Amino acid sequence: MSNLTELMPPQIWLRQIFDAKSARDGGIVRRKTKDVERIVGRTALEMELRRRGFHAVENAGQIVIFCNNAPVKIIS
Repeated sequence: MSNLTELMPPQIWLRQIFDAKSARDGGIVRRKTKDVERIVGRTALEMELRRRGFHAVENAGQIVIFCNNAPVKIIS
């Protein structure tokens, strides 16, 4: 699969994230931080999140995207 993502244009990769059923349903998706940085770049992801009104958090090499505009509360 990594060979496919290396050939995939960044905009298509981003579109696939937000076309996932979980994203369409207002849920969450997660991606490896190194994949985000390698394929689209952190800045492009952040711009797309702002455009959509979504939030994300990063932990342990993963970026978790909340595909809705509800506030995010860290509970612990």
